[in-house]
Amino acid sequence: MSVAISPQGLYFEQFEIGQKFATVGRTVTEADVVNFAGISGDFNQVHTDLEYSRKSSFGTRVAHGLLVLSIASGLILRTGILEGTVMAFREINDWKFVKPALAGDTISAEIDITARKPFPRLNGGAVTIRINVRNQAGETVMKGDWVALVRMAPAT
Repeated sequence: MSVAISPQGLYFEQFEIGQKFATVGRTVTEADVVNFAGISGDFNQVHTDLEYSRKSSFGTRVAHGLLVLSIASGLILRTGILEGTVMAFREINDWKFVKPALAGDTISAEIDITARKPFPRLNGGAVTIRINVRNQAGETVMKGDWVALVRMAPAT
């Protein structure tokens, strides 16, 4: 016997401009940096060579910006607001890598809903999410806007 699992996330109609959410934190690990280099093929020395990085403007090895963006994406999904209702990740706009994240930093994200646009032909709509990713000291490491396509609520 199969059991139907219903979405836990918010439907398009449930998102309101001005809604705010916050994620839990997650520590960026040395293993994350090494694994991301292997997966992405980005072996830039500022990520993988401590001696080289000590002489860089950062003074130490830094995590890949796209790694931290990916971790932030997972943290946002962990809030549950898009669980089972997100249709697609559509855009990243005005994204800024403000400050490097290091292995050992704990990041979290603040989320602010800034726009909605229905797409009835898709039975969903675009939700614009302003994201501010911070480290454990409260410093912004990256920020910008994502647009996700989210399902409309089923007709009752």
